[in-house]
Amino acid sequence: MTEQYKFQKLRVYQIALDYVDMIYSLSYQLPESEKYNLRSQLERAATSIVLNIAEGSTGQSDAEQNRFLGHALRSYLETVACLDLIERRKYLLAKDLESTRNFGFQLFVKLQAFGKSLRK
Repeated sequence: MTEQYKFQKLRVYQIALDYVDMIYSLSYQLPESEKYNLRSQLERAATSIVLNIAEGSTGQSDAEQNRFLGHALRSYLETVACLDLIERRKYLLAKDLESTRNFGFQLFVKLQAFGKSLRK
């Protein structure tokens, strides 16, 4: 991928892209009955993280960029809730979700740190 824009150089953006890849790999393991419900919601929420990081970095003020990071954080938390539903419904086992959850937490920490740096 050629880095042409500021957001593409951000480590948090790269981590978010990797998280989306993990989410998509996981979502394809869900039953067909969840294709238009839980699977779709999970994929859209993960994708929204990446999109909000990109949209927030379009030459806006730090406050505006921080607002979009807030959207990204909320989308991340939506993926966590989706993973909880997947586990609760026993579509996948906790051990199958562990690496995605752990990687997602790293993304969460990076999003928070980036937002904090913008608020200084």
